[in-house]
Amino acid sequence: MTNPIPDTSRRRLLFGGTAIAAGALLTACTSNEQTPTPTQTKGADTENPNTAAGKAVTIGFSAPAADHGWIAAITNNAKAQAGAYKDVTFKQVEAGKDAAAQRAALDTLIAEKPDVIVLLPHDGKELNAFGLKAMEAGIPVVNLDRAFPDALAYRLQIKGDNYGMGVAAGHYIGKTLKAKNVASPIIGEIAGMDELELTQERSAGFKAALATYGFTVANRRAARFTADSGQKEAQNLLQALPKMDALWNHDDDQGIGVLAAITAANRSEFFMVGGAGSKKAIEDIAADKTVLKATVTYSPSMASSAISLARLIAQGRGMSDLVELQVPKEVILASETITKENASTYLKLGF
Repeated sequence: MTNPIPDTSRRRLLFGGTAIAAGALLTACTSNEQTPTPTQTKGADTENPNTAAGKAVTIGFSAPAADHGWIAAITNNAKAQAGAYKDVTFKQVEAGKDAAAQRAALDTLIAEKPDVIVLLPHDGKELNAFGLKAMEAGIPVVNLDRAFPDALAYRLQIKGDNYGMGVAAGHYIGKTLKAKNVASPIIGEIAGMDELELTQERSAGFKAALATYGFTVANRRAARFTADSGQKEAQNLLQALPKMDALWNHDDDQGIGVLAAITAANRSEFFMVGGAGSKKAIEDIAADKTVLKATVTYSPSMASSAISLARLIAQGRGMSDLVELQVPKEVILASETITKENASTYLKLGF
């Protein structure tokens, strides 16, 4: 029977209304304690015309403060990638504590007239108006991760496949439970911030994938992408479900707290899937001493790709491997599943 879930095994580039399969731009991560390695950024390559020096450009950048590893990796990767180009000046503005503060800081950036702005917003819907304002001022905007709803608010949108992330987690759990002949499993879910569209997309993909096996989520909690909130919501979930067969936690950083709650409750009758692909999660999966058996990727290396593509946009260049003369309108990175069997391959990419 044909699987009704969209294929998320390929990265897609979108030109107008046409999606085409594409190779990986970059697939790597970093942490707030590490300097990105060559696997996390791309520098000059004499065989790649795109890396040849071009017109000097200034790239404005803004992302929320590094309150957890993934966000820290986003900023670190962006800085490192910009530093790999001699023709790029990197100008970062503080994002502040919320969307209003970030918008105010970005308004000052518009006045400085950078050649392009790369922006990971606190909230895509709330910063959509800024994207429109910058584009109307003639400054191309690269919308990173948290999507603007209005296509007129950005020149390029680059993000992970949130729906596909849920699909990947759902298929791993579904196949594993079917292999164990579990007919009516009890499945838990600990999401991230429910007010964000990306969280809603992840849960939708998870629900759809589980449905192809005839499974549903028995109990769902929403944390805040932090270890403390993960621990609190895991405690609530474990109390609500005295028996469980599988659990998907959306974020590996909050997963530190989730695992702490599981250990404190002395629970081990189920297996867990994580999300994002942190170095700690990959190490735990490889060691195989906890309930964490897999994680589905959502790589902060997208920030490196965003800087590279922003540079090309500002210089009026396209991607050398593509026939089209301009950088695509949309790039969506696939979510990959990391297990004990392939953990050693992915470990160098963990953030």
